Amino acid sequence: MLFKQLFDRETSTYTYLLADQQTQEAILVDPVLEQVERDLKLLTELGLSLRYSLETHIHADHVTGTAKLLEMTGCLGIVPDKAKASCADQHIKDGEILKLASITIKAIATPGHTDSHNAYLVNQDRVLTGDALFIRGCGRTDFQSGDAGILFDSVTQRLFSLPDDTLVYPGHDYRGHTVSTIGEEKRWNPRFVGRDRSNFIEFMASLDLPEPKKIMEAVPANERCGNLLFTR
Repeated sequence: MLFKQLFDRETSTYTYLLADQQTQEAILVDPVLEQVERDLKLLTELGLSLRYSLETHIHADHVTGTAKLLEMTGCLGIVPDKAKASCADQHIKDGEILKLASITIKAIATPGHTDSHNAYLVNQDRVLTGDALFIRGCGRTDFQSGDAGILFDSVTQRLFSLPDDTLVYPGHDYRGHTVSTIGEEKRWNPRFVGRDRSNFIEFMASLDLPEPKKIMEAVPANERCGNLLFTR
């Protein structure tokens, strides 16, 4: 399996490229609109055809590149079950498996940051955690039907139940980290270590974070797969 971690500096967003090297078919996870040309160039250079554009959730901090990728490659757009994105070709449910030749992606429902959010376990050895779990942090819970208690349950009961050596690849990083493991996060993540559910809820309520700069643009656009005029 080919696996690449790509970065958008403006929004500190990670996009992931996965491809089967025999069939040359690829998946992009959480593409960013402003980086679509970069991603298409990389696909061309590597001789890959894009089969799926897969989202962890409806983003508030950037506009997804899915609509443009659909238009330019004919790929299919996939979002988590119950996500408000009627333009998507498929909604993927908890436990459902998306298979592309040698690549197996299992959806793990991890709501809390938003009310419809998936992490994706790839080939049993790495998990794309989106905004549910960051390296030494986690996503916020104060908008888009976020719920701190539900996020605590998603991380501690769903993600932390994975084997300790499972690699953790987050949806964002703001401090230069690229990869961790479940074991590391269970031991060192300050959002969760030493906290019970009620303490975590209290802590998350105290953060008083500013709204994402692009929230008014991004959320409605992403409900249309990244295009306000997208009518598919």
